[in-house]
Amino acid sequence: MNQLITQDTEASAFELAQRQAKALQTSDLLPAQFKSNTANVMIALEYAKRLDMPPLAVMQSMYVIHGKPAFDAKFFIAQIIKRYGQIYYEMSGTDDDAACFVWVICPVTGAKISGSIASIAMAKKEGWYAKTGSKWQTMPDLMLRYRAATFFARCYLPDLILGLQSVDEIRDIEVDPQTGVIKTITTRGIRGLKQRLSGEPNGDS
Repeated sequence: MNQLITQDTEASAFELAQRQAKALQTSDLLPAQFKSNTANVMIALEYAKRLDMPPLAVMQSMYVIHGKPAFDAKFFIAQIIKRYGQIYYEMSGTDDDAACFVWVICPVTGAKISGSIASIAMAKKEGWYAKTGSKWQTMPDLMLRYRAATFFARCYLPDLILGLQSVDEIRDIEVDPQTGVIKTITTRGIRGLKQRLSGEPNGDS
């Protein structure tokens, strides 16, 4: 009996989400990837529910890259500010030695919490810098801040980012244009670093 009630509840919730998606997808305020796309809007609604955010705010920050949902770096920065009240960028070095890490002050203990360092040398070794149209070449300081913020969020805000990657991270994944299959993963943040150190083969696992 309880199983039937659960199934009915899930079916009702799914139908409600479909109706909401169909109502929203005609709005001129939505980004192109959500217009007239019920499935994408329903995914965004699910994330909005999990993040306790307005659906429109989620959709304006979410992109679909290589068939994967991703948020722009500004979303991750906003989540850090939401949790800690302020974000600080520690910049150092020049040229290949240019680097950045994000730090915050814990509102409970007052302790300083620092994230992992992103650097131009890292960007070059990982293959991000040399990619065609790479913003690492034209806006290195901004990209350092964005990647450092993403590193911090991945370490300290897993409950808010729900395993999602940033747009820049997913764009750094190489995909076969003919099949859409991921050929190599040139960056997956800390997980990717551990993968390479352990000698595991590249893949979207």
